[in-house]
Order: sequence, then C-alpha cells, then structure tokens
Amino acid sequence: MRHDEDLATIATFYRRVQWAALGLGVLWVVWLLAPILSPFVFAALLGWLGDPMVDRLEARKISRNTAVILVFSLMSVVLLAAAILLVPVLEQQIMTLVKSLPGYRDWLVNTALPWLEHRTGLQILAWFNPEHLIQLLQEHWQSAGGIAAAVLGYVSRSSFALMGWFANILLLPVLTFFFLRDWDLIVGRIGALIPRDHYDTTRRLTLESNEVLGGFLRGQMLVMLILGMLYALGLWMVGLDLGILIGLVAGLLTFVPYLGPASIVVFGGLASLVQFGDWQHLAGVGIVFGVGQLVESFWLTPMLVGDRIGLHPMAVIFAVMAGGTLFGFLGMLLALPVAAVVNVLLRYAQERYRQSRLYAGDTPAILLQSGEGFDVDDDAENDNDEATK
Repeated sequence: MRHDEDLATIATFYRRVQWAALGLGVLWVVWLLAPILSPFVFAALLGWLGDPMVDRLEARKISRNTAVILVFSLMSVVLLAAAILLVPVLEQQIMTLVKSLPGYRDWLVNTALPWLEHRTGLQILAWFNPEHLIQLLQEHWQSAGGIAAAVLGYVSRSSFALMGWFANILLLPVLTFFFLRDWDLIVGRIGALIPRDHYDTTRRLTLESNEVLGGFLRGQMLVMLILGMLYALGLWMVGLDLGILIGLVAGLLTFVPYLGPASIVVFGGLASLVQFGDWQHLAGVGIVFGVGQLVESFWLTPMLVGDRIGLHPMAVIFAVMAGGTLFGFLGMLLALPVAAVVNVLLRYAQERYRQSRLYAGDTPAILLQSGEGFDVDDDAENDNDEATK
C-alpha cells in the first residue's frame, strides 16, 4: 500500500513537471514570435469583443455569416470614422509640436535651467554649451563613433519596423474578420482538448475570466475615450496649442493608474509655462486635471469599470512594465488581460488552499465556551465563504 502511494506521488510530480515544462515552452515560443504575433493578438481581442454581438444577432435567427458581416462592418465604420476625424487633427498637432520645439529649447536653456542652477547651485548650463559638447566629442570620439554606428543601425532597423507596422495594419482587418467568424469554432476545439476530469473547473474559471475581462476592457475603453475627449477639450479651451495632443495622449494612458493624470500635469503644465509663462494658464491646466479626476473617480470608473479586474494599481503598473520588458508591444497589449486571468486563478488557488489539509490541519479545532471566545470552525468556515464570494 505504501509502495502504491509513493508511485502515485511520483507520477503526480512528473505530471506537474511536464505541465511546467509545457508552460515554459509556450512562453519561449511567444517570446520568439512576439514581433509577428501583435496583429494576431489584437485581432483576437477585437474578435472576442465582437463575438457577443454576433451571438445576439444569431439568437434573432440571423445566420452566422450575415451576423459577422454586420458586426465587422459596424466595427470598421466606427474605426474609419475615428481615423477620419482624428488623423487630420493629430497631423496638425504634430506639426505644431515640431514648430514649437525651438521655443521649448529656448525656455529650457534661458528659463528652466538658470532657475534650477540658482536653486541647487549645480552648473547645468555648461553641459549645453556647444564648445563644451565639441570638446567632449573630441575627447571621446571613439565612443561617439560606436554610438553613431548604433544609432544608424537603429534607424535602419526602425525603417523595417515601420514597414512591418504598415503590413500589420493591412493584415488586421482580415484577421479580425476570421476571428469573428470562427470564434465559437476555435473555443470549441480548445475545449475539446481539456482533460474531462478538469473540464468543469476549467469551464468555471474560463467563464469567470471572460466576465471579468470583458467588462473591464469594454468599460476601460469607454473611460479612455471619454477622458481623452474631455482632457483635449479642456486644454484647448485653456488655449494650449498642443492641448488636443496632450489630452488624447493622457486619455490613452489612463489604463495605467496615475500615468494619465500625471501626463496632464507634467505635459500640460510644461506647455502652459512655455507658451504663456503665467500662473493663470497653469491654474487652468490644474482645473482641467481636477475636473477630469472628479469625473473619472465619481462617475466613469464606478459606472463603466467598477472593480471588475480586482487588481491593485501597483499590480497593474507592474504587469504593464513587465509585459513590455519581456515581450515588447505584444507584452503591453497582453499585460492587463493576462493579469486579470492570473487574478482569477489566484482567487481559485486561495479557495483551494482554504479547503486543503495544509490550511485546516488534521487535529480538531478547540471549541471555547460561550462568552469566552468564538468557534474556530465557524470562523474558518466564514473565511472560506468570504474567499469563495
């Protein structure tokens, strides 16, 4: 009997090693294929977001192909309208930014750095002196040559990367259409590969992850869109030449906690100081920031997002930074979805731990008399109920 138990333990250990090796292998393949996986992942996200609409149309006796065409056309019209409205505005804002760069340079050299030198006593302006820069270049010309070669290599690689971006943009609608059309088929085939003794648990965790992630992503996209428009309109009313660009960037960065509001304060404040140099416009930027925070905190986030993802802001920031470091743009794209799914799995692991022998132990709990304490079993059971909820 003891021998059979040892064999079962060894077999369980080897199965876990095999699953761990499979997981590491998948991560390695994803890391290798990260440069070409981005359009597939983004198209899969769009297909997943549009699949509920296709299912609702199917429930109204509309064929799958017709429903897919209708939903795909609607998504295409929305994205095309956004591009038609935003691209000319962004182009104008970028041209304004390029024309404003000499003014930002002059403000940095003539205003900001002298003020900083006066406050700190550091000699910072010397580093921006052309003669000093030429002297440094002559002293370290070999290192500078290596840096120049690296820069040229990066520029050449960037040109190929730009071509890859255009190819991905052209490939994205095709992939999205196929993901929309075959989403249920893909899910069914993946479900057929799950071991039958783990099917119910996997199905429960998948449904919970789908609910959490779907609600969060749809709500977060609306929050980003509304805040971007609100910030852009507010900074434009303040009078900033780059207000629309700064507002849209801040709205886009809202998915990272504190980064969107910080960009309004930093970039908006800097733009107001360079363009106007008075406290009135700086106060206007502060008012836009305050209004945006009130709208987000008391209306947008509670109504559209809530606490669906259940992650601490530090966990979100870490997930985005870790994803970007490990897998580049693909990692940043997958950071929040993966973090949401991992959070669901961690809650399930906590639930299993609360029900395990390691947590409960083998010895019976001591029951205290009434008035002297509380029932340990009841308290543990209440903790299990709360963890399950």
